[in-house]
Amino acid sequence: MDRWQAMRVFVRVAEAGGFAEAARQLSLSPPAVTRAVAALEARIGARLLTRTTRSVKLTEAGARYLEDCRRLLAEIAEAEAAAAGSYATPSGTLTVTAPVQFGRLYVLPVLTEYLAHHAAASAQALFLDRVVNMIEEGADVGVRIGPLADSGLAAIRVGTVRRVLCAAPDYLDRHGTPGTARDLADHAVIGSASLGFGSPGFGSLGFGSAASRPRLTCNTIDSVLAAALAGQGLARLLSYQVAPAVAEGRLRLVLDDPEAAAMPVHVVSPEGRRAPAKVRAFIDLAVARLRADPRVNPARA
Repeated sequence: MDRWQAMRVFVRVAEAGGFAEAARQLSLSPPAVTRAVAALEARIGARLLTRTTRSVKLTEAGARYLEDCRRLLAEIAEAEAAAAGSYATPSGTLTVTAPVQFGRLYVLPVLTEYLAHHAAASAQALFLDRVVNMIEEGADVGVRIGPLADSGLAAIRVGTVRRVLCAAPDYLDRHGTPGTARDLADHAVIGSASLGFGSPGFGSLGFGSAASRPRLTCNTIDSVLAAALAGQGLARLLSYQVAPAVAEGRLRLVLDDPEAAAMPVHVVSPEGRRAPAKVRAFIDLAVARLRADPRVNPARA
């Protein structure tokens, strides 16, 4: 019998006033109850109970130890109840990570809906354009775009995105819409250093040998998008990044790229279904909302 159980037995003996009654209440045999109390006394090195033929009385040390046992057992019960509650009801701070723009456009609305449903929960959004080590940085849930490394994360696929070529209608009206990859050499290019697209030419962007040196290279996606919207040239971005502007008519897609393979979008978590309720509830909501969004899951379009 472990120490905590032995302490529970001792408290019950003291409260019941006898070994036999304590054994009956605990559904244990009288010898097991006797052994538990004896083990405690041996561990402590002091007698806790004075036994007579008619009753059991606490010694001075036993009376002090009884109060300590009650306090410790109450704290254990409280801790167990709190832990059980965290796995039953979403509570505590949830940390969610995602790429910056994907997080702002698609994850943040899910996060605000989650908070509206779970008053005991709070959240931290960690939106970064780099792969976050979720365990080291304390992230509970993440959204990953592209092939997953063998990281041990539990993953649920929610959709796909592709690289697309786009430009503002004003730019296309002034310079014409490219009809083939060869036409790209006659167009201004907006390069993206953050995605590795800053090298000269569209050859590195999946358009064969067509080449045009970028007139402007930006180090953030938001800057590339803003430059494209301002009519500065053709930009190659991810489909989700331009979806709102395309839907509003502020950007147009050009030259569907057959080499642009679809990239999976996953919701990932270090703990998976063993996670506390705050994580499981967010994952369930995020998976449902992202799978239903045709900008993330084209199969729903």
